[in-house]
Amino acid sequence: MNIKLVIFDFDGTIADTRKTIVIAKQETMKVLGLNVADEETCASTIGFSSKIGFRKIYPELSEQMLDLCVSTYRKIFDEKKKTIPPTLFPDVAEILALLKEKGILTTIASSRNNASLKEFLDKMNIAHFFPYMLGGEDTAFLKPNPEPVLKTLNDLCYKPEQTLVIGDMPMDVAMGRNAGTFTCGVTYGNSNRKQLLEAGADYVIDRIADLADIIK
Repeated sequence: MNIKLVIFDFDGTIADTRKTIVIAKQETMKVLGLNVADEETCASTIGFSSKIGFRKIYPELSEQMLDLCVSTYRKIFDEKKKTIPPTLFPDVAEILALLKEKGILTTIASSRNNASLKEFLDKMNIAHFFPYMLGGEDTAFLKPNPEPVLKTLNDLCYKPEQTLVIGDMPMDVAMGRNAGTFTCGVTYGNSNRKQLLEAGADYVIDRIADLADIIK
């Protein structure tokens, strides 16, 4: 395996956003008079776009109500991130520096909107490691559809066999596999080893620092 490009997920892989997201979603549910889902249910939607996430929890809601969920959630999230700020997972900055030193390009494919993604990367002082990023607005289809990976490969002129997709959710693994790349799941985010292996991950690691052994 001769990896030249690593495509990272953001939520649950680079940054710990779980508490902020779950509390903001539960507050949204309370405000809108919906049955409040538990933490695990809310966390299971992390990685999907906000609208798809709410649709998974409340499949009976109309499109108009789902849009209201999204707009309400975003307002609440913007408030909650001030008191419960997402944090960088341990060793992320160090592994990004190592990849750069080895001449491996690092990019992001996330369902998070671009403004939020760029804001967090800037605040975490790691934006300079990502010269190319795809947010939720940048492709017609989101993970597990391979389009974000295929667009990245096409725009940057890399081949699937030169690429490793890394994320914490089965949808990240599926996105990479559907595009023909190598895949790596991380267990410290919002899924466990069993779920990631069942999704077909080539590698599963418990710490991002373990990525160094994979890319040797």
